[in-house]
Amino acid sequence: MISGSRRTHGPVRIADGYGEVNPCDMRPKKTRKTDLVTLRSTPPWEWPSSAARFLAETLLDRLAKEADRLLAAELAGEVPSTTDELVDALLSVLQSGDEPEALRSRAAISLGPLLEYADEFSLEDIADILPVAETPPIDAETLRRIQALLHKLYLDASVPDLVRRKILEASVRAPQDWHRAAIRAAYSSGRRDWVLTSVFCMRFASRFGKQVLQALESDDPEIQFEAVRAGGIWGLDEAWPHVVSLVGSDETDKDLLLAAINAVACIRPGEAPAILIDLLDADDEDIVETVQEALAMIEDFPDADDAAGDDDPPWDCGAA
Repeated sequence: MISGSRRTHGPVRIADGYGEVNPCDMRPKKTRKTDLVTLRSTPPWEWPSSAARFLAETLLDRLAKEADRLLAAELAGEVPSTTDELVDALLSVLQSGDEPEALRSRAAISLGPLLEYADEFSLEDIADILPVAETPPIDAETLRRIQALLHKLYLDASVPDLVRRKILEASVRAPQDWHRAAIRAAYSSGRRDWVLTSVFCMRFASRFGKQVLQALESDDPEIQFEAVRAGGIWGLDEAWPHVVSLVGSDETDKDLLLAAINAVACIRPGEAPAILIDLLDADDEDIVETVQEALAMIEDFPDADDAAGDDDPPWDCGAA
């Protein structure tokens, strides 16, 4: 699958780092391959301070194996406190026409969480909410620079479709005025991959209720999954019968079921417990955990009178 406040990725990523072991204390030198494998198997908050530089160097090393560079690009999106050096490396790869398409796409994807985080949290927010981080992932000036470059590349017809799709998916996580028209055009194209990208983007851009409802009826499981996520995030009441039917069906794919559980909780939190309670007896631990989290989330929902405006999701549904 392609990820309520629509911007929860800074705190969500923090939940991924748990231990107290510091990789900086592991003195023996390791090869580049071993370092990448070690980073992949270690929670990001336990990474050494040199991780961002190492990933940037790997990304830019054209003599490195493509698999290593792809992994470095993937891990770059998980660095707790990124650096200008790493951001510049991602941008360099992304805008290089002679780089592999898959690597350029992966670089775009990894910029998404950084954009979303920087767009949502100020320096004061970081100090209050995320005391472990000394600075925001990227400052306001860097955010604008990245956004301008992504928009320019998206408009460039010579850029491969896959790269342009991933640019749209990443950039919409810090929404700008041009995104609604781009999403609308992608959805109207009728091309499966672009439709999938557009429905993914509807999680982050408002006023696409009609399209989300249409996508819920899609025979394509990935498009339907993204529609369920979007319908839940925006509290789309018209999607209620559909998501309830998914929760109640034994035929629903597990990933789709997990998304539907969250959507039920987000759309009608008052009615959700009665719909979800039986799933607490499911044999699948992931299903039980998702229901428990959804029920806990309902307790934290604001009153309806405090709901956000038309351009903001009504609930903090944590669409990671």
